[in-house]
Amino acid sequence: MQLVIVTGMSGSGKSTAMRVLEDIGYYCIDNLPPFLIPKILDLCDQSSGTLDRVAVAMDIRTGELFSEISQELHELRKESGVELKVVFTEAADDVLIKRYKETRRKHPFADKYSSLREAIRQERHMMQTLRDKADYYFETSQMSTSQLGEEIRNVFLENSSDSLQVKVTSFGYKYGVSRESDLVFDVRCLPNPYYVAELKAHTGCEKCVQDYVMNSENSETLMQKIIDLLKFLIPLYVAEGKSQVVISFGCTGGKHRSVTFAELVGDTLSKEGYQVHKMHRDITKDKP
Repeated sequence: MQLVIVTGMSGSGKSTAMRVLEDIGYYCIDNLPPFLIPKILDLCDQSSGTLDRVAVAMDIRTGELFSEISQELHELRKESGVELKVVFTEAADDVLIKRYKETRRKHPFADKYSSLREAIRQERHMMQTLRDKADYYFETSQMSTSQLGEEIRNVFLENSSDSLQVKVTSFGYKYGVSRESDLVFDVRCLPNPYYVAELKAHTGCEKCVQDYVMNSENSETLMQKIIDLLKFLIPLYVAEGKSQVVISFGCTGGKHRSVTFAELVGDTLSKEGYQVHKMHRDITKDKP
């Protein structure tokens, strides 16, 4: 039995995650009180295997019952017949406020607090324990719904239950640091193709840019030191039982140097046998 708990901040993308999980074959249940999870699993056991993948969305809409979720998850993780994964989505306060204004939706705590910002602050405080227990964490401030959908599909269509997914990303510091990252490497110290006329419109996915960035002793040395570090760290994450590690490379605009390093490091880790997914958050921004 595969059980996915989808939780996180209101307005951060839980509904998108649930729609994608439903599309790829999960039986999806929205806003289920935590104490009903064992009953749902019992019913699934009686389905003769037709309901062996279930996704449940849980958030503060369940009110006081939400406080029970940590204990329920603790009990479920002890169940030998249940493969449990927790997905947590969140976004920055200003982004959530903007989304609520655009959709004109009402925050679940709107009647309890005088402002939307205070409601979000209280919700974030309540969610901290779950965030810390999440197997997969998605910070959606800079993601489109299609990008989040791609991330969910990548995890749950390809992921083996007992393996670590290595997500290698690039981003531009001018758009904000990638908050979902476990490891962040700043490569703004390296030669910048942006100032080379014939390379400016190209990206780090292309060989011409990669050759320019890596045609430097500093670039080669930094690359090797990062690879050596990751070869040491990733087995430790696997031994710890971690489901996902996010490695991010940042440059000024997220188009050249960071993309180059994300591509080359991702390819190297793939050759080492790791399950690697590459994502370039800001590669299309400032596109002429």
